[in-house]
Amino acid sequence: MDKSPALVKCQDGSFTAYSSEFGEHYHSTKDGALQESLQKHVIPALHINRHKPKLFILDICFGLGYNTLATLHYLHTNNISKHISIFSVEFDKKLIDSLTKFKYPKIFDKYKHIIDSLSTTGSYHSKTIDIQLHLVDAREYLLTCKEKFDIIYQDAFSPAVNPALWTYEYFTQLYHLLAKDGVLTTYSISLPTRLALYKNGFHIYLLKHQNCRSSTLATTVPLQGYDEINMQHKISCNPQAEPLHDNAII
Repeated sequence: MDKSPALVKCQDGSFTAYSSEFGEHYHSTKDGALQESLQKHVIPALHINRHKPKLFILDICFGLGYNTLATLHYLHTNNISKHISIFSVEFDKKLIDSLTKFKYPKIFDKYKHIIDSLSTTGSYHSKTIDIQLHLVDAREYLLTCKEKFDIIYQDAFSPAVNPALWTYEYFTQLYHLLAKDGVLTTYSISLPTRLALYKNGFHIYLLKHQNCRSSTLATTVPLQGYDEINMQHKISCNPQAEPLHDNAII
């Protein structure tokens, strides 16, 4: 029986898939799987960390693998030489098993051997690339994770259907896993998400993109040249707004 997820074509020409468990697509079909990964996650995160010769990246959640593959693609096409260690979590083993047959953009063809390795062994290693795929619930993984990350791609299904990966307590865990100048990227621009980040000590920035909708950037130290959101003003205008909390979603 074919275990491949049903393909859904996005407006940018790339393909995503639909999760019947969560009732959402893995990517915005309007923004596009490829553009979403590049514009909302990879390009801003790598630009901010351009001075570092080695990067540790936490990719939540692996899903179809676009964020990981787009990271490798961006580094390759821009002739950027870095050692990359990517740690990713994904609880859906059947999805991972199916990725060897998924219809990725042609620009990812050179990475097919990486997808094959991740799908069959859960890891990939070369001279400059280390990728570890952990088939486990993200919250469970974070409890034992010892690494410090330069970049976190926060790309779980939305707070409406997967609230456990958007709570104040969850972002507390991520804050402590970031390097002192670390950066977190997410497609979510919701006030509860930004409040959960802000109340954990993150600086919150609005990212605007040419080819897709705006997104959020969160850092542990202030950034120059980025549009920081005045969260105190947001709070004063929305005094009833609150972040999600673990005890409210159980």
